[in-house]
Amino acid sequence: MVGWKLLGVIGVAASLWLSGCGPMEVGGGSARYSSDYMPATAAESPSAPPRASRQEAKPAEERPGLATGFGKQVKDAWHKKSFVRDSSKPKGTDVIYYNDREGVDAMTGYKYKTEGLQTAAGGLVEWGIKGGFGYLPAYKSREKRFVVGSGGSAYSLVVKNRCRSQVEVVLSVDGLDVIDGKSASFSKRGYIIAPGDTLEVKGWRTGWDSVARFEFSDVGGSYANQRHGNARNVGVVGLAVFGEKGVDPWKWMPREVDTRNTANPFAQAP
Repeated sequence: MVGWKLLGVIGVAASLWLSGCGPMEVGGGSARYSSDYMPATAAESPSAPPRASRQEAKPAEERPGLATGFGKQVKDAWHKKSFVRDSSKPKGTDVIYYNDREGVDAMTGYKYKTEGLQTAAGGLVEWGIKGGFGYLPAYKSREKRFVVGSGGSAYSLVVKNRCRSQVEVVLSVDGLDVIDGKSASFSKRGYIIAPGDTLEVKGWRTGWDSVARFEFSDVGGSYANQRHGNARNVGVVGLAVFGEKGVDPWKWMPREVDTRNTANPFAQAP
């Protein structure tokens, strides 16, 4: 009788041990077991891509192409100015994608070359990416704008205010705000540009009078990966333009000024 009880205990223990060999799935308020369990990561969010895409994603160190690193620190004074936004929503936004030559070719297919400095936000500003010898090669493909960089070289973001009132611009690189180095957002404060002035942002701000240069790097060595461990959004530069409260930034745009300056006092009747 004792022998039968002993065999029963051994059988139950063996069953529990075997069931514990599978990966665990968390769900339904209890711990269960499933062969498709995948641990959550900090990079996942409700808007993350389907699980199949996440399984195929490579570690940052293995991904090809360019990202932006934390380069040499240089002097670059920042003089803050008074500015009250007319709305929490920007007047306009724009995006530039960047990569090495091979990467841009893979991302674009058919493309055509365009100017390094392009208008954005309804014409309020012009902006582009500048290297050591002028604006970097820029292309258009399927309504998107691409710039070709080279590893190890520094670059700057250039924004020119084309309107007759000051504007505020919020800039991001690789999904990170260029001023505080954290996740970019419209709620972040940016740089104020006076009417007709041109702003050159040379790097990640490290103080009131210094920045760490934007420098093309591999994905693993990017600032996004090194500081945040998340290189999901490398290869993209963002711009958001905000108007000032009580001011119409489009009132005296270049087109209206040009129309006034070319008015014909003896225009032929229709």
